Amino acid sequence: MAKLVDALALGASGAILESSSLSVRTQKTFKFMINFLHSFNPQPILASFGSLHIYWYGLFMVSSISAGLFVTIKLAKHYKILSETIIDLGFWAIISGLVGARIYDCFLNFEYYLHNPLDVFKIWQGGLAIHGALIAGLIVFFVFIKKYAKQNSLNFKNEFWKIASIIVPGVALGQAIGRWGNYFNQELFGLPTNLPWSIPINLLNRPLEYISNDFFHPTFFYESLGSLLIFLVLIGAQTYLIKKNKQNYKNYVIITGSYFILYSILRFSLEFIRIDSAPALYGWRWPQIISLIIIITFTIIMIKTIFYDRTQTK
Repeated sequence: MAKLVDALALGASGAILESSSLSVRTQKTFKFMINFLHSFNPQPILASFGSLHIYWYGLFMVSSISAGLFVTIKLAKHYKILSETIIDLGFWAIISGLVGARIYDCFLNFEYYLHNPLDVFKIWQGGLAIHGALIAGLIVFFVFIKKYAKQNSLNFKNEFWKIASIIVPGVALGQAIGRWGNYFNQELFGLPTNLPWSIPINLLNRPLEYISNDFFHPTFFYESLGSLLIFLVLIGAQTYLIKKNKQNYKNYVIITGSYFILYSILRFSLEFIRIDSAPALYGWRWPQIISLIIIITFTIIMIKTIFYDRTQTK
């Protein structure tokens, strides 16, 4: 008995020490991140080969797309959906998403692009609005799934929500990665602040009204971290459904709706401190209005599905 008690005590002590060690490492990582954000001065160009430049923004865009596609393909296997189907869908969704994101950004900054029309094509300088990507992506997604369901004699409604629920975790992860491209372009930062994790912004990138301020809120980081948390929630939900064999229509809608609602709440909140140019209506920034519309729409869809829709197709 004495030996057992000693063993348990040693085990408990080991666990406490390991937990303490993990806590110390976490604190050091957090402190390093704060110091990095506060002191590092990012540059948009990663490398140059003569007149050819490789931009950080492009690197993070490619990385975000690759990571999102990887996660989606992995999840699709558990639903017996061919990787070729996801790749085909991904190709069209990515192309349409990039075009939609650029068009939407041009709308938000219409006056600038009106006077600088050639800058419309300079996507390596930033300027890809996520709401535009989502709208264009949804349109292409609808058309693709309509054709896919018809070719395979499947229920369109069920396939639409099933594949959407498989895609949204990868979208959230892609957003978490892609936002770091904005950091290196020094864009989409927030109001001036003296917080320890505030980021320095070059004089040329500051709005005129904040020209005398040196440090600003890293809204890109807030959104990146928020998107990462959304990814963890969604991938955790998918893992649970797969292990418990609870893949059904209602759960597809809940996972998909959760992504749109959670991200829209995140974006709506961050708009209060973002200082990039955006149209406003009655004091509300346009991205906030779109976010509210998305929240209301998907809340209604989820309530209707949970309480009124009897569909239980797998």
